[in-house]
Amino acid sequence: MAYGSPATEADIAAYYTHIRGGRQPSPEALAELTERYRAIGGSPLTAITRAQASALSTRTGLPTFVGMKHASPFIADGAAEARRQGVRRLIGLPLAPHYARMSLGSYQRSLQDAWDAELIFVPGFYDHPAFIGAVQHLLRESLAQSRPDRLFFTAHSLPERIIAEGDPYRDQLLASCRLVASDMDLPMWEFAFQSASHTGEPWLGPDLLEAVERSGAKDVLVCPIGFVADHLEILYDLDVEAQTFARERGMRIRRTSSFNTRPEFVDALARVVSDALVRVA
Repeated sequence: MAYGSPATEADIAAYYTHIRGGRQPSPEALAELTERYRAIGGSPLTAITRAQASALSTRTGLPTFVGMKHASPFIADGAAEARRQGVRRLIGLPLAPHYARMSLGSYQRSLQDAWDAELIFVPGFYDHPAFIGAVQHLLRESLAQSRPDRLFFTAHSLPERIIAEGDPYRDQLLASCRLVASDMDLPMWEFAFQSASHTGEPWLGPDLLEAVERSGAKDVLVCPIGFVADHLEILYDLDVEAQTFARERGMRIRRTSSFNTRPEFVDALARVVSDALVRVA
């Protein structure tokens, strides 16, 4: 399962409305989002998720189905296809490492509503050794090219109120970063959030670009540890917006590659699935 993305520019309004729980966005907000999708030539997220599912199926020998939170094929569509193929026990695997009730929790609720047989839900894999190793592999590749002044781990920001509600999201993110750094010779590193929405309430910070500016670093590497595929928050927020920010300040910002269908990530997902099955055996 993944967040989903509009298939074409004509689908952006319906997609944005679905994200907003049926409330249509303002013309200004819709125009801004449309411009972002135009800037990256459309999001490849759905195609990448299908490719990840296919690779995982090949790796595990298990039939694998795709469901998106906010776009077709929806989570209910994936569950219906599994039912048509005679599946009796389903593993729900959101392609996001860190648990938050408003993100992974909503995937779980959607799947539970659509599936009435046995369900094994994977509530993230933030500390799984295979995931940590896969992140380290990406960092080693980037550090072999050049060593930056500062490393920033990032993830999607969420409303700040989740901390008061006891949500583990931020703690899990920091735990992942510390595990990655525990046996690596990394530059000085920090954690920052990116891609906050404008909803009129405080969102988790610090914001990446504000943190980069405060750091005074001139050569920055970003490791978006909260994301596992190229999509809007990578291709626009980091590859367009952050690059404009860097050029205006005479500095350099680059990022680690996305996992997409890299073998080490597919292997990590296979181990996550295998461990989930062992726990219920």
